[in-house]
Amino acid sequence: MSIPTFKNYIAGEWVAASDGNTIENINPATGEVIGYFASATAEDTRRAIAAAKEALPSWAALPGPSRGAILDKASQIIAARTEELAETLTREEGKTLAEARAEVIRARDIFKYYAGEGYRAGGDVIPASAPETLLFTKREPLGVVAVITPWNFPIAIPAWKIAPALAYGNTVVFKPASLVPYTALKLVEILLEAGLPPGVINLVVGSGRAVGNTLAESKEIAGLSFTGSYDVGLKIYEKTARNLVRTQLEMGGKNPTVVLNDADLGLAVDIVVRGGFGLTGQACTATSRVIVEEGIADAFARALAEAARNLKVGNGLEAGVQMGPAVSADQLQTDLTYIEIGRREGAKLLAGGAPVASSAGFFIQPTVFDDVQPEMRIAQEEIFGPVIGIIRARDFDDAIHKANAIGFGLSAAIVTNDLRKAMRFADRIEAGVVKVNEPTTGVALQAPFGGFKGSSANTFKEQGRAAMEFYTRTKTVYVKYG
Repeated sequence: MSIPTFKNYIAGEWVAASDGNTIENINPATGEVIGYFASATAEDTRRAIAAAKEALPSWAALPGPSRGAILDKASQIIAARTEELAETLTREEGKTLAEARAEVIRARDIFKYYAGEGYRAGGDVIPASAPETLLFTKREPLGVVAVITPWNFPIAIPAWKIAPALAYGNTVVFKPASLVPYTALKLVEILLEAGLPPGVINLVVGSGRAVGNTLAESKEIAGLSFTGSYDVGLKIYEKTARNLVRTQLEMGGKNPTVVLNDADLGLAVDIVVRGGFGLTGQACTATSRVIVEEGIADAFARALAEAARNLKVGNGLEAGVQMGPAVSADQLQTDLTYIEIGRREGAKLLAGGAPVASSAGFFIQPTVFDDVQPEMRIAQEEIFGPVIGIIRARDFDDAIHKANAIGFGLSAAIVTNDLRKAMRFADRIEAGVVKVNEPTTGVALQAPFGGFKGSSANTFKEQGRAAMEFYTRTKTVYVKYG
């Protein structure tokens, strides 16, 4: 059986890369080559930007409810193809089929939500200072928007960037991560089937050097939304700032779960397992630090290590598998490197710490360290894998101090039955997302999402109605009718 080759979508046409180069797409659980994808050049990216610019006036002029109808149709198509999309996602990213299915359903709901924004988005009427004057604001599209997405949520993150961009009248140049182009391609196909006009969305698969830099440096781009690592996000911000391009950055985390002495032990372990080992730990909101009060620390450490050892690791398409592989050989090596760093730093390895025997996949054991100190690299640097470090705290105040002693501030959770301490935690923790008796992962699509400190640019939030602040600009209108 021959391996298929796929093209980029630019100006309403499926086209090969101008230099003919392709990217190999590999199943991380089996090593199977899924397909070859056109690797866009800087020239291809500029063509995509030009196509989006040409399509902008007519798309922006389309009434909001008409744009929303197309997004609603896309939601319906996603719903009808849930199983197909979930299987595709699992094959190229590695997460379990249940996790992939949940992600596809989330994408469906995101498009449904922003379909309604076609009826809701608008401005405000403001009391005028002068007589016989109408004073109001109106929301207008930002313009051509670049969307750069990571590999860990191949359909959900593109959905929560692309859906609001389109709903508010922008056109899009979409660069997905090169590790997961197939899910991205299927999403674009769905939007086209739903009736999106040519040029309104353009798909350019390719390297950060050729595609990402071209988008970040373009004067024709009005806004750029990026999710990925801090180092890459900072470089993008330096480039977009030169042209005063509106920029939205989500750049990872080192998320704590605080477990207090009064917590239910079983609940605390379940929350940490789901937050730290779910999605193979490959989520920006994943739990990587567990800060535990001394009174419960020994029992918690034993229970968490046992739970980690009992997780079934394997191909996400197989029944009963609870954790899939690392997304790539490079990510697997990163995980193993940090585990070795943890050993050298003096942390106590309680579970895992090694690859899982496999013929071809990038599998690693769920890993738990105890006696982790806040200054250790495994407590400060984002690993992006199933590696959890237990940090012990004297009391509630010490736990808060250690939770905040980090350069990131995306998501944080607390497990407790004390409502007063839960609310004080919400007041004092330096994080954009706060969870009480829930995992650090998982957020509501209708609520603002974004972090503090090095987790974001500290400007624009994503999701919900907060997305309108990024994807639109406000015009104030004075009408003297007297």
